[in-house]
Amino acid sequence: MPKKNRSVAYTKKKMERLRVACAKLQRENTELRARIELLELQKNTLERSEFWRATKPFRAILDFCKRMLAKTRAGAVLRRGMAYLKQNGLRATLRRILEYRRAEKRVRLTLSPQELDAQRAFVFPRRLKISILVPLYNTPIAFLREMIRSVQVQTYAAWELCLADGSDATHADVEAAVRTFSRRDTRIHYRRLTQNLGISENTNACMQMATGDYFALLDHDDLLHPSALFEVMRAICERDADLIYTDEITFSKSIRHAYSPHHKPDFSPDLLRSYNYICHLTVFSRALAARVGGFRSAFNGSQDYDLILRLSEAAERIVHIPKILYYWRAHRASVASSVAAKPYALTAARMALEEHLERVGLRGEVLDGRIPSTYRIRYFIEGRPLISIVIPNMDHADILSRCIDSIQKRSTYRNFEILIVENNSRKKETARYYASACRRYSNVRVIRWAHEFNYSKINNFALPYVKGDYVIFLNNDVEILTPSWMQELLMLGQRPDVGAVGMMLYYPDDTVQHAGVILGIGGVAGHSHKYYRRGAYGYMSRMALVQNLSAVTAAAMMVRRAVLDEVGGFDPRFAVAFNDVDLCMRIRRAGYLNLFTPFAEAYHYESKSRGAEDTPEKQVRFRGEVALFEERWQAELAAGDPYYNPNLTLRHEDFRLR
Repeated sequence: MPKKNRSVAYTKKKMERLRVACAKLQRENTELRARIELLELQKNTLERSEFWRATKPFRAILDFCKRMLAKTRAGAVLRRGMAYLKQNGLRATLRRILEYRRAEKRVRLTLSPQELDAQRAFVFPRRLKISILVPLYNTPIAFLREMIRSVQVQTYAAWELCLADGSDATHADVEAAVRTFSRRDTRIHYRRLTQNLGISENTNACMQMATGDYFALLDHDDLLHPSALFEVMRAICERDADLIYTDEITFSKSIRHAYSPHHKPDFSPDLLRSYNYICHLTVFSRALAARVGGFRSAFNGSQDYDLILRLSEAAERIVHIPKILYYWRAHRASVASSVAAKPYALTAARMALEEHLERVGLRGEVLDGRIPSTYRIRYFIEGRPLISIVIPNMDHADILSRCIDSIQKRSTYRNFEILIVENNSRKKETARYYASACRRYSNVRVIRWAHEFNYSKINNFALPYVKGDYVIFLNNDVEILTPSWMQELLMLGQRPDVGAVGMMLYYPDDTVQHAGVILGIGGVAGHSHKYYRRGAYGYMSRMALVQNLSAVTAAAMMVRRAVLDEVGGFDPRFAVAFNDVDLCMRIRRAGYLNLFTPFAEAYHYESKSRGAEDTPEKQVRFRGEVALFEERWQAELAAGDPYYNPNLTLRHEDFRLR
């Protein structure tokens, strides 16, 4: 073959190979592009999914606020929702939303027809008439009709509805609507007032109309549960109650979508002094009303609060019914929607509290609380008594030093002594610190307990050495935050009706470690609002209020020395666990109140020096202390904590629904 032809053929083959290679490369490039596009699609999908998951809580909150806004037709609900998120954090807000949803389900579970018939047929040993007092003022007709019908369907039939109408002349439809009802039901009594006398005098006019043995307070736009009066009568007949109150829930359009259930404690005088937690439904005997008098117009806006304070002072038997029997309607003009609807109510409430303190013989200043419509009483401290602070310690000089320095440098109350109870320290630096602390601070002493660790025995051992009339039991791993912490404890501990007073304790990450002790949580006892964020309000504002509780932790607790002597101090059989709860329970049994105050704060580095229950010996000891507590307080555990509520969980420490 000629050379020229061979060259052409070679070139053609080479071009063909190049063409095939290019085609192959093009195919691979196409596949690569497809893979890149697929990866991009997967990446975008993943990003969208991650974004969806990340924003889901916020969207749930936004959707919830939109729904609430649609229900109430008021921007205040959205503002409250955003304020709650800002104040309590995302976790607490999501928990609150779940509680609302659960509350809706609970409200839908109405009594069956069989249960309603059984209540209607039930015969009580006493046949008492309950007069329901409702002052009317320009009441929306739809609300009025719903309110009256909620009374008419009561399964306890011995009632009368007393309506005193102070409406404007332009609201003649109120009278017409009521008269239509009263013609059909003779238990409905109506009185047209010549003028609007204000809510207190209008309610007094209802009381003057009443012929019943007991009075029940019902707002003109709220609703009663069908068994409300039946349950009240049961409390009267079984427990001879002269003042009764129930749990309640808020709604806007329909009770099927009610929210924010308020499951209340049994009578808690200090919680009542912090805000009107009793509120609705309130029922009281005619005899009790005769002793304390009716409503007082000087307290309009907080007239119920003033009356409840006076009733609680004179009542012989106050009974709480832990059932939701009252539906509180929230709308633009109601206090249930916002306290801003009636700002004068706050001034009236402070006045009511000031007079209450004077009547019961307590001296103090009434201040506004952190939350609108809550209050803080700063009791006057009598004299300047010596406070003895008892701190058990074994080694860990650095931890003890931080504790003592925080007391010495931050405390504004100066008449105190610190008693360190040394317990088998082994490190030389501990002894050196003791000597240094005693040289540096003239009010520091060290005594020695040379036996095995037993928290109860150690603190009992220290009692003969204390010089003060008030004793603060303090763990060595506590760091004081509030400069006035001793005044906050002392102003409550000085009261003759008070036994123990506990503090607000935080973990180092600024979450709550202790806001009081609830009996029965976890089987024995648990801490209130554990792991809530510092500064949060808690369930129904209780993290921000002085209140009565069954117990408080001895990690930071004040007890009057005379009370300790009366109850015999700590029980040595509780070497480590539940010694403080047992002590508080015995203090309560002796007739004293135990209090928690959020206004004395500290960090608690919890059991750093003692360690966890991580050995077989410790676990055996712990189980023994649990068994001892359960045996001793069996009746109290079965009855439930009176400062909690049987509708709330015993598995968690966050006040969620049971």
